[in-house]
Amino acid sequence: MKSPSKHRVAPEIKTPQPDATSALLVTDIQHDFCPGGALAVPGGDAIVPLVNRYIQFFHQKSCPVIASRDWHPAGHSSFKEQGGPWPTHCVQGSWGARFHPSLALPPGCLIISKATDPKQEAYSAFEGTPLAERLRDLGTDTLYITGIATDYCIKNTVLDACRLGLRVVVLDDAIKGIDALPGDCERAVEAMKKAGAVFAKASDLGL
Repeated sequence: MKSPSKHRVAPEIKTPQPDATSALLVTDIQHDFCPGGALAVPGGDAIVPLVNRYIQFFHQKSCPVIASRDWHPAGHSSFKEQGGPWPTHCVQGSWGARFHPSLALPPGCLIISKATDPKQEAYSAFEGTPLAERLRDLGTDTLYITGIATDYCIKNTVLDACRLGLRVVVLDDAIKGIDALPGDCERAVEAMKKAGAVFAKASDLGL
């Protein structure tokens, strides 16, 4: 008789399937974060067709679709002209702040504007916004996330969502990162996983 193995097989983590307590967050798919914009993420627009498929999928399931956007006032403290690290981008009402023209947001989509305080940068869609309150009102306990950029706004939004006790699913075939320093995106992914986020792709949801 063989003795029991000392090595336990880790349980398979199943991807939560969208239901009435789920919502989709589309993060910062704006002109200035796409090729040709002031702070372009390489290939930022390449994810738009798949993001649109996710939007349609969640909308058909009557799950709320939420879109966050950088919405800086002119002269924001994060801009280089003010001593900050970034070129001027996503200024309120500007072309660069508009959503990518191919992004198909549904009627009734909730828009969350962040970084509206001229003296404070905000990478997370929760920081300085009513997002947490709106999710509570909607009865949301699982948040699916797509968009830009993996190593900044996606990461910070995911970490905040996990801290708030939400179940988080990052749709990693529909995110793009900057990777300003080699490995930034990889480190961001590890930080999100450590916080409890699950990573999934379209096939995991049956798309």
